[in-house]
Amino acid sequence: MDLSTAVAVTVRTLRRRPADLLPFYLLGTAVPTIARTGLVLALAGAYLHVERSGRLDAAVDALAGTELTPPSTEDPEAIAQWARGVEPVVEPLASPTAVGLLAGGILLTALVAILAYAAVSAGQMSAVAARLRGDRGGTAGIAGSRRRWRTFLGLYVAEVVLWVGIVALAGGVVGVTSLVGGPFAGALVGLGVLLVAGGALVLVRVVFAFAPAAVVVDDVGVFDGVSGAGGFVRANPVDAAAYLVVAAGVLVAISSAASGAVYVGGSALVALGSAVVAAPALDLVKTALYGDQRGAVDPVDGPSAGLVEQATDGLRRGWTELTGFVWRTPVTHLVVVGVGVGAGVVGWTAAEPFAGAVSTSIEARLVGHVPPVAAAAFFGNNWTVATTTAFGGVALVVPTVVSIALNGAVLGGVAALEVNRQALVAFVVPHGLLEIPAIVASGAVGVRLGVVAWRTYRGQLRRAALADALEHAFWVIVGVGVLVAVAAVIEGFLSPYYWRLW
Repeated sequence: MDLSTAVAVTVRTLRRRPADLLPFYLLGTAVPTIARTGLVLALAGAYLHVERSGRLDAAVDALAGTELTPPSTEDPEAIAQWARGVEPVVEPLASPTAVGLLAGGILLTALVAILAYAAVSAGQMSAVAARLRGDRGGTAGIAGSRRRWRTFLGLYVAEVVLWVGIVALAGGVVGVTSLVGGPFAGALVGLGVLLVAGGALVLVRVVFAFAPAAVVVDDVGVFDGVSGAGGFVRANPVDAAAYLVVAAGVLVAISSAASGAVYVGGSALVALGSAVVAAPALDLVKTALYGDQRGAVDPVDGPSAGLVEQATDGLRRGWTELTGFVWRTPVTHLVVVGVGVGAGVVGWTAAEPFAGAVSTSIEARLVGHVPPVAAAAFFGNNWTVATTTAFGGVALVVPTVVSIALNGAVLGGVAALEVNRQALVAFVVPHGLLEIPAIVASGAVGVRLGVVAWRTYRGQLRRAALADALEHAFWVIVGVGVLVAVAAVIEGFLSPYYWRLW
């Protein structure tokens, strides 16, 4: 199989039952939501500590008359003077207990992120290999995530160690040469070392790009996976190089799109699109290339419907799944609403001591508002929040609850600090009537996923039940995307203006 054939197979596989594969890539977008749970809890603990110890009152008292905005000048003396003025505000909050809690939260977040990415990556590649064999990706991904997360973690560690080793060795050779032979000799050797080390790093990246495919196709560990990938690269250098060029081109295209999207408010949408389109496509291509030489590829036929018809049917199904889910789970939705409202009250109460000293203004945030740019930004941000909130629930519900609570607390805190609450309410109501129910529905999806995941982990349900739940969550999130899109248009074109007419 050459690269063009692999690309064709990839397109057909992505279009055939996307809900059997893409949930694992949506899980990838939810990893930060899962990982930050520890940090959010640490922040909550730190706040309770400074509040109960009286340190918060001391910080609030010091805040009166303090300029929190750094000076726009680059004058070191002015900056130092501003820092001295802010110090009385920060010092009461930086107690050993609070700092320890935050440090622990950061370490826990990093650890969870690493382990979660390993587990999710194992599930993604296992689902990809299964779909290329014509098997169900959902059940294979769940099994692969559980069986192979240590192997994928080992692959990440091994590649990092090799990169660090190559860079350190190259730096050592250049350093020793400079000491012994002088700067000129060091420069000459450094040029040669740069070329050799650069080639070695590229080779390592190519081998480790195919190593995950080798692990899942051959069902082997770290060493055999790297060995198999190395053998593939040696036997198929043209295909391996072509894949590397394509992958680099996709990365450049995504980076360029993200850079441009910053100016039109679509960076979040680009990030989500790259995670659920570019990432699975690249994984499918390299697994198809590697699996073909192992006889492990049995390409599926593409759908009979055209792309536009398929997209339309998908949106229609998503909306149907969303409305049906809401009607079937009213209690779950009420629980999510209760969490959000309760967190909003907590956020208001926590922010209230800072009212007057710190303020927010919806009117100030709308200065320079460009409707189409804002609508794109609102859609991308809100759909990302909905998606990560829903699929974060796989980690036994907790990340979903924390996400809903965090959003509720932020809204409550912003409302408490708002200088014109009437304007804030007028701005939020038109689009909030759609946007808030969409976020609530995503939270209910996360709760359901967490319950099913827990029962599957306990052996009360089979893996097929969790795979079904992931597929259902995918379609509900598609329906949520429709709701969020309409809300974004209202928020971009209507909400900032209508209330000013009065």
